[in-house]
Amino acid sequence: MAHDYETAKKVVLKGLILLALVTVAEVFIALLGKGHIISGFYLPRWFIYLAMIGLSVYKAYFIMGEFMHLRYEVKGLVSSILLPFLLLVWAIIAFLWDGSHWGQQREDYKTPFERERQGTIIDEAELERILERTKNLD
Repeated sequence: MAHDYETAKKVVLKGLILLALVTVAEVFIALLGKGHIISGFYLPRWFIYLAMIGLSVYKAYFIMGEFMHLRYEVKGLVSSILLPFLLLVWAIIAFLWDGSHWGQQREDYKTPFERERQGTIIDEAELERILERTKNLD
């Protein structure tokens, strides 16, 4: 009985060390890619994104396999958990993509008043001129 506990303890410890190493690798790639470790050295964005997605998917696979015990289950149960998970990932990607498109369209259709006002500091005379111009638009 104690032998099983010690074996399980070693498996969990190995898993935690593996997850810690993958997390350290993610942080290292992020810092190296942005030029924080070696000044003036930058990694291509596509490489950073690909590495982060790949390492994150590996961690999710490992956690679902080991700690949720899906590696030891029958295929039907794994499919019943994995399919909704993949649909959730797809939905997140779709909503982010759609939201980005909506934000870009909103930027394209801003009125001249909104474009002029955005991010600028103006004095009272300039504000009066802009307000007078918008009254004429109505």
